[in-house]
Amino acid sequence: MRAIGTSDMPASDIVEAQWVAERRGLEPFRTEQPHYSLLDRTIEREVLPVAQRYGMGTVIWSPLASGMLTGRVRRGQETDLRRTRLFAALRDERRIDAVEEFIPLAAEAGMPLTHMALAFVIAHPGVSAALIGPRTMEQLDDLLAAADVELSDELMDRIDAIVPPGTGIGRMDQEYNTPPIEEASLRRRPAHERSAA
Repeated sequence: MRAIGTSDMPASDIVEAQWVAERRGLEPFRTEQPHYSLLDRTIEREVLPVAQRYGMGTVIWSPLASGMLTGRVRRGQETDLRRTRLFAALRDERRIDAVEEFIPLAAEAGMPLTHMALAFVIAHPGVSAALIGPRTMEQLDDLLAAADVELSDELMDRIDAIVPPGTGIGRMDQEYNTPPIEEASLRRRPAHERSAA
């Protein structure tokens, strides 16, 4: 079994990898490991549908948005997450605003934010599994308890109102950019060839 292991590979690259494998008689890729959370739903646009079309599994990384969806990063409060100083995404005001909306929504539904966040990720039919990163037995027990959580359609609709399907808030620091985004020469003709004439 072969897996694609880059962070958030574009759907076009997944399709090309499948075509190349087919044309060369190779084993096709079977899994992709994209980032997906309540705060970043961009893979719903193309990556998850393409993975489903090719029968690929998806193993989600950072379903708790690097700790933001644990409730440990709050507006106007100190946090014990040491990595907050290292990653701009953990200080992004727009992301914090969304977390502040998700916290009471989860409480109203009678569950911790971590349970709502994990249940949301697993609820997508294109998601096979979510990677969790507990550091203590208490965290592990909490995250495993989320496996039994089912979100109602009404709750899913309210989540959609905070972060609409296929969108994301802010950028993950580890976000993958395609070569044309990183290198200007791949998206611009040389200066002497830019004339329309």
